[in-house]
Amino acid sequence: MGQIEQGLERALRTRSIPSSTEARLRFLLARNRGSTRKVATMLGVSQRTVQRWVTKKPGARRPPGPLQVRAIEEAEAEGFVFHTRARFGFAAPAGSSDDPRVRWITQDLPGEVARELFAARDAGAGEQQQTVILARALGHAYFRGWGRRAHGLHVAFSDVEFADFSSG
Repeated sequence: MGQIEQGLERALRTRSIPSSTEARLRFLLARNRGSTRKVATMLGVSQRTVQRWVTKKPGARRPPGPLQVRAIEEAEAEGFVFHTRARFGFAAPAGSSDDPRVRWITQDLPGEVARELFAARDAGAGEQQQTVILARALGHAYFRGWGRRAHGLHVAFSDVEFADFSSG
């Protein structure tokens, strides 16, 4: 069993999703580095609304309504954090270094990547196919900044020393 497969197995045995809405909201805030603006955008509410949900002041706190509770649950289940130490190389335009080197990377990835990894695993995919899925996801999220920079950069992901997944 490879490092990615072991990481997927550990992810299946980790602690369960927080059950209370308050705990899920704290999880979303932690995953977004405490940004009430990002969480508000994700949930389709104002930043002030999120601030009222998490305030500690008595009387100022307002609980989320049923529609927002469902949005919080859906947003919370959407992604994961991938931690790895592996060799990364690049196929990039002339003038940039494409020498592979070992890097530690911790990156939020969307839930569709997790679904793709588990579907590949269930279909009998090996470590190489899972590595291709993760290289594509890390290339887009980490190296190309979600499509904002380094257009045309192709990532090679190999020699995985460590791979783990967490919910935040």
